[in-house]
Amino acid sequence: MRLRRSEIIAYICNKIEGLYPADEARTLARMAAAELSGEDVMRYLIEPNEEIEIEGLESLAEALAAGRPIQYIVGHTEFCGNEFLVREGVLIPRPETEELVMWAVDKARTAEFKQPRILDVCTGSGCIAISLKHLIPTASVVAIDLSDEALAVARENRERQGVEVEFIKDDALRGMTSIEGLTFDIVVSNPPYIPFSEQEVMHINVTQHEPHMALFVDDSDPLIFYREIARSAHRMLREGGFLLFEIHERLADETIEMLRREGYQDIELRTDFRQKPRMICCQPRKE
Repeated sequence: MRLRRSEIIAYICNKIEGLYPADEARTLARMAAAELSGEDVMRYLIEPNEEIEIEGLESLAEALAAGRPIQYIVGHTEFCGNEFLVREGVLIPRPETEELVMWAVDKARTAEFKQPRILDVCTGSGCIAISLKHLIPTASVVAIDLSDEALAVARENRERQGVEVEFIKDDALRGMTSIEGLTFDIVVSNPPYIPFSEQEVMHINVTQHEPHMALFVDDSDPLIFYREIARSAHRMLREGGFLLFEIHERLADETIEMLRREGYQDIELRTDFRQKPRMICCQPRKE
């Protein structure tokens, strides 16, 4: 069908009305329309009245109206300047996680690790591990996850981007025994951290489509992944190494206290671009 770009945007916005705030809906509509028409999203801003040929608009709009994330619909998303494959069963990379990656890069450079060994725990799509390898080409990067689906996507992303990252199936809650004996300069993780009780206030594009395994933890022990990873990192980190986490914004104080109890020092908390406490970096306490 032939429609003006402004009509395409209006059609999609009408379908998703009520699901998103108006500004967010229009941004999402432009992203989806640009992907469908194979154009740069700026064309929808600077030439809204030009008629174009577009197919599949109805099915796209229906999928968005059902709350399916745009990243799953198109099958990819951007992270740290590279395109990553994503699909159901794999957590969609978030922009705030890019800040965690850049902090890890800064730590590696500040410490002057010449050939840093890096471990990414709960890797998901592999976005952290692969991005770190891109940004620190001399690094040796290992990444683990328990999900076969996530590891399959991570390996696809590795092949598409032509980097060397070792992906291993292992359980962060059971000591990561498959990499026993390996040591690292940096351990980084964006583990599950959202208490199940928060599902009711979250958007359906997350709760009904993204993998709960990668998102949620039991309310009775929301820091379980952080505690177990911190304990494993004690024996895995080389002298002078760093442990970095993405964290729950409302559990920052509890996370800091837990890390102190587990024997970490120089604990630094950073906010993300939304000014929410989101990242922690620390080091094992010297005996």
